[in-house]
Amino acid sequence: MTDVRRDEVAGPFRLVMRIPVPWVFVLMYLIGIALEHAWPVRLGHDVSRSVTSGVGAVLFAVGALIAGWGLIAFHRARTTTVPGESSARLVTWGPYRLSRNPMYVGLTIAYLGEAFLLRHVWPVALLPVVLGYVNWAVIPVEQARLTDVFAAEYVAYQRHVRRWL
Repeated sequence: MTDVRRDEVAGPFRLVMRIPVPWVFVLMYLIGIALEHAWPVRLGHDVSRSVTSGVGAVLFAVGALIAGWGLIAFHRARTTTVPGESSARLVTWGPYRLSRNPMYVGLTIAYLGEAFLLRHVWPVALLPVVLGYVNWAVIPVEQARLTDVFAAEYVAYQRHVRRWL
């Protein structure tokens, strides 16, 4: 799938590809909040707020740390974080030893942490939409560009490190 380019993405993804991925997570969460207000769903009445808040705080912190660690690795490598732009260097250290997409993993964990903190259900129900978009629209564009730029080095990296976890 090396023929996919950011500017060649067709259909409904063309506009969305211009939105930075972290903002896609934020926007979908906000849509979930709007749905919470329109059609409230309350789960876990048996679970105390302190438990959900504690779990949420831990998840949010872990997710933010993972995403931040990935971002710091990119900045140290002096390469881009924009999907579809050519990278100056293939980052394979730090969290990239465990996942080819630790920033997306971190954002997902932080998103779930926020939902636990605020006891929101609708944003969690919408999370698969974000993950589907990232997995089937954004990541293929990134992988195609990385394959074009780093060729065999990136293909070898793909064989050794999983896409998500």
